[in-house]
Amino acid sequence: MTRIAPRRAVLAAALAVAGSAAAPRAFAAGGGNRPCAPGPAGGRPGPYPYGDDDEAPVDHHAWTRWSDWHSGDGSGTCVEPGPRPGISIGRPSGVLEYADPHTGITETWETATWTSPVHTPRNPATEIVASWNARTPADTWIQVELRATYTDGGTTPWYVMGRWASGDADIRRTSVDGQTDARSSVSTDTLAVTDPASGVRLAWYRLRLTLLRRPGSHATPTVWRVGAMASDIPDRFTVPASEPGVARGIELPVPRYSQEIHKGQYPEYDNGGEAWCSPTSSQMVVEYWGRGPDEGDLAWVDPSYEDPQVDHAARFTYDYQYEGCGNWPFNTAYTATYPGLVATVTRLNGLHDVERLIRAGIPVMTSQSFLATELDGAGYGTSGHLMCVIGFTPEGDVIVNDPASRDDEAVRRVYPRAQFETNWLRTKRYAADGQVRGGTGGVCYLSWPLWPSPAQIRVLHRLGVL
Repeated sequence: MTRIAPRRAVLAAALAVAGSAAAPRAFAAGGGNRPCAPGPAGGRPGPYPYGDDDEAPVDHHAWTRWSDWHSGDGSGTCVEPGPRPGISIGRPSGVLEYADPHTGITETWETATWTSPVHTPRNPATEIVASWNARTPADTWIQVELRATYTDGGTTPWYVMGRWASGDADIRRTSVDGQTDARSSVSTDTLAVTDPASGVRLAWYRLRLTLLRRPGSHATPTVWRVGAMASDIPDRFTVPASEPGVARGIELPVPRYSQEIHKGQYPEYDNGGEAWCSPTSSQMVVEYWGRGPDEGDLAWVDPSYEDPQVDHAARFTYDYQYEGCGNWPFNTAYTATYPGLVATVTRLNGLHDVERLIRAGIPVMTSQSFLATELDGAGYGTSGHLMCVIGFTPEGDVIVNDPASRDDEAVRRVYPRAQFETNWLRTKRYAADGQVRGGTGGVCYLSWPLWPSPAQIRVLHRLGVL
């Protein structure tokens, strides 16, 4: 499974590519963003609150619209208009020497930056996970950083949440180990308070994008969406079982792919297919939406391999620092490289939220851990695994495409509702050795079309991600 090893806690000083000092302003005083071309002042409606509960433990916020990009502080960036507004390089505002730790190559890059307004979650958080949707043509890449303020007034460093490119020819996409200020730290893709029992929480945050390109190039990355999920999920070993709801008897036609048939293929990407649950699940959903790599994209894959698109997804979600394909935002960023798709990392409250999404035609990729005795019908245990919920039986049990299956035909499984819900939503669990380990607390990947249906708009608004 993708996250067989526990997520590594990383404990040392942060090393930010762009540094913590503000870059020189490229445009007007105040560093506002200049339009790349005329565009609308408005855009699509803003997100609704997360449900109707003022005590909701999850807050999801994203910057996606023309007005959102103009609300931030840009240096060297401009706003791309159109049906999918975004930030790109207008006139570079600085240069940076980046020593890629995974290639040993040091190169100079032109840079431009965009910093979001402050966002205050509805409730202070113990964890924040950033995610983004972007295009990075050859000779370009991006860095995403996050800075938060504690409830007692202290401020974190600018933490690097990812150095990312859709390809791997210019840099190696990577998370960054060793980031901490002793009160919080970054573990791969998650900023977390070190000691939640202390009462310290993250009260607000800002995100910073650094867009980079080779000097002399006219290429530019474009970021269409950047946001974060902030949450304070209470410690729990179990959750009350929910009653079957609005999606009973609905099953979505999501393609079935097994990670296991790729065992031994391209071991440089997390030891081959046996550990590819996350990219395999992501690829299923990409193809459910009618997208996928073309013949040219797959030319590098051994032609004797079945389902080469899974090998492709593994290569282009691989995190060279984590040494795995299970970096959550790297998977949603991969999904969103396909035309007309939007994707994000979030947490949901439970299977009632999943049922609403399924009824609207949106599959849900869930992250969970369990012993072999805790999920009837699985036949295995895991300390971290992604699978794709595609529907519910008439009785309300969960229909999934589970990539940890012997072949594609065996991927469709039915798991007991109460067991599945607890394994997914809990934050604490007992491992096989009796030690207490963590759980994901309802983490999932969501993807949907750029122009969703009215039913999809309603449920995505209700869940606070649109």
